[in-house]
Amino acid sequence: MKNFIFKYFIFFIGLFCSTQLFAQRLSATDTSEQSVRKYQNIIKNNKELVRFIEYSFSSRGIPKHMRNLAIIESHLDRNSISVAGASGVWQFMVGHANDYGLTDEDRNDMYKSTKAVTNSLINLYNKYQNWVTVVAAYNCGEGNVSKAMTKAGSKNYTDFKNFLPAETQNHVQKYLNASFATGELEAVLQDYYKTPKIQKNAVKKEIPKSKKAAIASVPTSQFNPDLAQTSINGAHNLDVIAEYLKISKSEILVLNPGIEKNLRERGETTLLLPKELMDTFIINKYKILAASLKK
Repeated sequence: MKNFIFKYFIFFIGLFCSTQLFAQRLSATDTSEQSVRKYQNIIKNNKELVRFIEYSFSSRGIPKHMRNLAIIESHLDRNSISVAGASGVWQFMVGHANDYGLTDEDRNDMYKSTKAVTNSLINLYNKYQNWVTVVAAYNCGEGNVSKAMTKAGSKNYTDFKNFLPAETQNHVQKYLNASFATGELEAVLQDYYKTPKIQKNAVKKEIPKSKKAAIASVPTSQFNPDLAQTSINGAHNLDVIAEYLKISKSEILVLNPGIEKNLRERGETTLLLPKELMDTFIINKYKILAASLKK
């Protein structure tokens, strides 16, 4: 009898653990015909816009399923305005828009806002390495995601999601549901679960001596006190920067080898300039961004 009770107890413990493990896995929570039809109809009624978004994304290496972010953000309504003041197809807040060269009015411009969101998504993916966390960060901001990761002691969305605002958790779930409706949920999950599990409270690795030596061997000319640096994203056009600074593009490339490749592949990079030119760049930052978007 005792042996039977023990086996019975072990069975339920195992069942409970497997249920908890399953609950932590990402999945669509609404696979009803009504939900699927809703998302598919939004795409069907906005074919040209969807085609433009998918082309813009594919040309920069962003998967087509990220078009679903616009679907859950605005239902692809370029005139949509949220209670918080987010506007346009991509629901840009003013600060986020300005960071990528958009004026308040540009947020409702389908072409300019899509170009800007492309650079934003590339930056976020380079940081988080999976589209699920990108959707979360796009909704609540990188600061809130960072705080949630710290509280959970993990960089895995399934570990830290409960520390995010309920609105953000709901937003990510809508994205998963939309991806189910478009037949792309498996691709989303493959991208997420390919990410290696991060050890909770992982200890930072010591930099190998070989790398320390390599860092030490960097020429001191690269730390010229007469130069200043700032970060720029893929919305910037080097020809426009050169035009505003009244120098040639080649001069920028000499000071910043590899800058074009970084902007193209990573969506962001460091810009190194003489201090007096950096002052001019900072003063004209938003004008440069606005002009870059027209290129």
